[in-house]
Amino acid sequence: MTYVSSAPLLARSDTSWLTEWRRTLDWGLVGGALFLMAIGMLLSLAAGPSAAARIGYDNEYYFVFRQAIFVAASGVIMIGVSMLDRSWARRFATLVFIGGLAMMFYILLWGHEAKGAQRWVQVAGFTAQPSEVVKPALIVLSGWLLAQRELYPTGPWAIIAFLFYAVTLGLLLLQPDVGQSVLLTAAFVVTFFVSGLPWRWAAGFGVGGISLSALLYALLPHVRVRINSFIDPSSADTYQIDKAAEAIGRGGLFGVGPGEGQVKLHLPDAHTDFIFAVMAEEYGLIAALVLMSIFVLVIIRGFRASARVDDGYARAASAGLFTLFGLQAAINIAVNLALIPPKGMTLPFVSSGGSSMIGTGLTLGLALALVRGQGTRTRGRYG
Repeated sequence: MTYVSSAPLLARSDTSWLTEWRRTLDWGLVGGALFLMAIGMLLSLAAGPSAAARIGYDNEYYFVFRQAIFVAASGVIMIGVSMLDRSWARRFATLVFIGGLAMMFYILLWGHEAKGAQRWVQVAGFTAQPSEVVKPALIVLSGWLLAQRELYPTGPWAIIAFLFYAVTLGLLLLQPDVGQSVLLTAAFVVTFFVSGLPWRWAAGFGVGGISLSALLYALLPHVRVRINSFIDPSSADTYQIDKAAEAIGRGGLFGVGPGEGQVKLHLPDAHTDFIFAVMAEEYGLIAALVLMSIFVLVIIRGFRASARVDDGYARAASAGLFTLFGLQAAINIAVNLALIPPKGMTLPFVSSGGSSMIGTGLTLGLALALVRGQGTRTRGRYG
C-alpha cells in the first residue's frame, strides 16, 4: 500500500490570517527596508559618537543606542501595520491623522522650539514631530476620499480631501516647515493624479504652487537665504554644503575607511541631514551608488505593485505613500550633492531621528498593507 503524505495539502489549505499575510506580503519591499535600516545602524556607529561628544553626552554611543531603539520600533510598526487589510488601514490612518493633527495644533501654542522652528512636542524627555505621521495618514485618507467619486459622483469628495490637505499644509507652514510642505504637496498631487486629476484641478495646483512659492520667498527670510545662497553661493554662509561636497570628493571610489572620515567632526547635522556625505567619505562612491540603488529598487518595486492594484483607493494611496518615501530620499541626497537648496530633511531609515524613523515605518507599513493580497483583489465599496 502506498502512503501519501497529507502535509502539502494541509499547507495549501491553511487559510489562517497569518498564513494569508505571509503569502500576500511583498517581501522584496520588506527586505529593501530592512537593508536600509541595517545601513543606518552601520552609519550611526560612524557619525553617532562624534555627534554625542559635540552635544556633550557622557555616553559616546548615545545616538547609536537611540538609533537601535527607533529602528526596532519602526520595524515593528512597519510589519504590524502591513497586517491590516485595506479597510482597517484606512480606519487606522484616520485615527492617526486626527490625533496627529490635534498635536500639530497643540505645537503652535506650546510646542518645543529649536533652530527657529516650532515643530516638536516633548514627551518623557524625547521630542516628537507629529507631522511625520500625519503625512502618510493624510495620503491614505485622501486616496480613500478621492476613490469615493466612482461610487458617489455627486459627493464633494475632492473638496473634502483638498480641505484636509490645506489645513495640514497651513499648519506645516506656520511651524514653519517648508521642506515637509513640498513633500506633502507632491505626494498629495500624485495621489490625486492617480485617482483621476481633472484639468481644472491640475491648473489650480500649478498656479497655486507658483503663487505660494513666491509668497514664501517674500515672507520667510530663511527660505530667501537658502534660495539666494544656492543661486549665488557667495551671498550667504554655505558651510555645511561645502563641507559635505568636500567629504564626498575626498571619499573617492572606495572611501577613506570606516571611522576615518572628517566631515562628521565638523557638521552639526552629520548624523541626520548629511549622513549621505558621511557614507560617501568613509565608504566611497561605489557604496553611495549601492545605497541609491536600493532606494531606486524599492521605489520602482513599490510603484509597480501599486500599478497592479485594481482597487482605486489602494492604488492612489499607495502611489502617494511611495512618493513620500522616494521623494524624501531624493531630496536628502540632492541636498548632499548640492543639486538643490538645503531642506533639512532626513534620509529615510538611514539618518538618525526618532520621529522620521517612526514616520517612515508607518509610511511603508501602510503602503505594504495597501498593495498586499493581489490574489484577492476587490472592487466596490471600501469598508
